[in-house]
Amino acid sequence: MEYHKPALLKETIDGLSLQPSGTYVDVTFGGGGHSSEILKRLSSQGKLFAFDQDPEAADNVMEDDRLTFIQQNFSFLKNFLKMYRAIPVDGVLADFGVSFHQFDQAERGFSFRFSGPLDMRMDKKRPLTAAKVLNEYEKSQLLYILKNYGELRNAQKVADKIVAHRENHAFETIDDLKNLLQEMVPEKVQHKFLAQVFQAIRIEVNEELKVIEQFLEQSAEVLKVGGRVAVITYHSLEDRLVKNFFRSGNFEGKLNKDLYGNIIRPLEPVNRKPIVPSAEEVSENNRARSAKLRIAEKREVA
Repeated sequence: MEYHKPALLKETIDGLSLQPSGTYVDVTFGGGGHSSEILKRLSSQGKLFAFDQDPEAADNVMEDDRLTFIQQNFSFLKNFLKMYRAIPVDGVLADFGVSFHQFDQAERGFSFRFSGPLDMRMDKKRPLTAAKVLNEYEKSQLLYILKNYGELRNAQKVADKIVAHRENHAFETIDDLKNLLQEMVPEKVQHKFLAQVFQAIRIEVNEELKVIEQFLEQSAEVLKVGGRVAVITYHSLEDRLVKNFFRSGNFEGKLNKDLYGNIIRPLEPVNRKPIVPSAEEVSENNRARSAKLRIAEKREVA
């Protein structure tokens, strides 16, 4: 089974401006697509550290003395690089898309295209599952994640429907949730609607936005001056965090300036607008259609 076909592969690797003897980090190893391309461009003195919390990703690790694989969430980026005495590094890469391999496994519960358990954990050791969110969260909590993570206009109605249903029937399978939701919207918009609900629950289960914030702050800390970070996002919530942090140094997008009018931020955006896939790439890999690439460079502190 294909694990993952990297989106914007050439643009991402080129954007890192790789130095053959440099030290680089791929915090979302997955199937190893981006890491393989980085290794092709490194000399024997170069080093690559790769992170992935999914135990199945470890099966894709290639034998290469320059590669160190770390089976952990990338929120621990700084801790492990410090342990390996690898700080500062020349570049960091992140691809925030959920692995297509994970989406295509019914037992992982990420996709409404299959029948399976309501799981959605990227790290199977985490205690919180999609089923627990649906069965145990207060209505106010459900409303918050549906409105803010799923960007649903009818979040209140969805939350009410979920709470009413679970009074008599616990949520256990994807079909339990899917069958309940399909009644709420016309068939022509069901796919988008279900995708938004599943996205909201998945983000909550894996604390995705919180982890991205931690990653962005740490990436700025571990980079050397002139080093670059390249980030690929797939929906507006992720992209907004990256855009704001690169632009302003915070996640609210508030610009703080010094006495000379310079924006106080640790990273300088390389591309003002996100880089998106070409029509040719989308035709070959439809799942890349929503990918956006942003690149920033570590600036020297005045």
